[in-house]
Amino acid sequence: MVSSRTLSERAGFTIVLKAENLQRTGSFKLRGAMAKLVSLGDGCAGGVVAGSAGNHAQAVAYAARSLGVACEVFMPEGATIAKIEAARSLGAEVRLVGIIVDDALEAAQARAQQAGMAFIHPFDDPDVIAGQGSLGLELLEQVPDLARVVVPVGGGGLISGIAVAVKSARPEVEVVGVQAASCAPFRASLAAGTPVPAESALTIADGIAVKRPGELTLSLIAEWVDDMLVVTEDELSEAMVLLLERTKLVVEGAGAVGVAAVLAGKLPPARTAGATALVLSGGNVGVGLLSEVARRHETQAGRRLVLLARLPDRPGALAALLSLLAARGANLLDVQHIREGVDLHIRETAVELVLETRGGAHAQEVTEAMRAAGYDEPRLLR
Repeated sequence: MVSSRTLSERAGFTIVLKAENLQRTGSFKLRGAMAKLVSLGDGCAGGVVAGSAGNHAQAVAYAARSLGVACEVFMPEGATIAKIEAARSLGAEVRLVGIIVDDALEAAQARAQQAGMAFIHPFDDPDVIAGQGSLGLELLEQVPDLARVVVPVGGGGLISGIAVAVKSARPEVEVVGVQAASCAPFRASLAAGTPVPAESALTIADGIAVKRPGELTLSLIAEWVDDMLVVTEDELSEAMVLLLERTKLVVEGAGAVGVAAVLAGKLPPARTAGATALVLSGGNVGVGLLSEVARRHETQAGRRLVLLARLPDRPGALAALLSLLAARGANLLDVQHIREGVDLHIRETAVELVLETRGGAHAQEVTEAMRAAGYDEPRLLR
């Protein structure tokens, strides 16, 4: 458990973080995988197979290795390299199929039937759900004044296990789920009373990009969960950066949805006094995505400025512009000459400047100084 003064002040109520991103294999998934394999006993002697975006794959591989059984995992072709390599390093044979998690699940089920292996479902399995419920039991012990738990929702196994565990002991504790808006099938599914597939699964929260809810998890969520929220990609991105900057925790998009809901003002105070626990479900994020999210944040905060400016095509013109920027305290990160695709006089050239500034006000000061010096309308690119 990690406290967060920053988030508590933003929200106006006490927030604590359940840092499953620091769990072995980097996510909560190990709980369910270990529970399932132990429950199978000799039933997994012929090996196990799983379909996953990455976190479940790593967990099943770890559990299989600990019990000395063979393991195959099916993952989407777009799965992050870090998750693929992590599963392989744990001894799993990795097969890449399809575009989304659902494709990997279908392939894994077919392989299990063909090879006589035990199929380990990532969420729609009572033993897996019970294993995830151990997180709820820990919350009851670790947070004596627990008033609410906020849980990322993909297929629904984690929130189902937590809700049953927590509410069986303390029915007054709220359990709230959060999905990525671009892949959020549970609201429609709950309204219909049957799984309704989402139209898309395109989100940086790949760990919860499950298009079709499970039959078992849908029924449990309908009975035990109090509310279901959604957050946007921009809100997810900001949450990942805040966790990195303020709590020093690397959390993947799927794990950051609860924090995103807080930052977006979508989570009002709990019905009863006490702490709200946000489950950071995983931290298996690729370095490439993390750097993209950080750059996006810097741009939106005004600390990263990309400008297109036109200059006279003569010696010293660029040096004069850079001297002006230096005098205004802007740090040059990159500069490129652009001579095509821009409406230029034959004696002009254009430059794309990537600048580091101290924030929005400083960025505005820099662009105004360029205009005042006669540079023709420097254009903000991003």
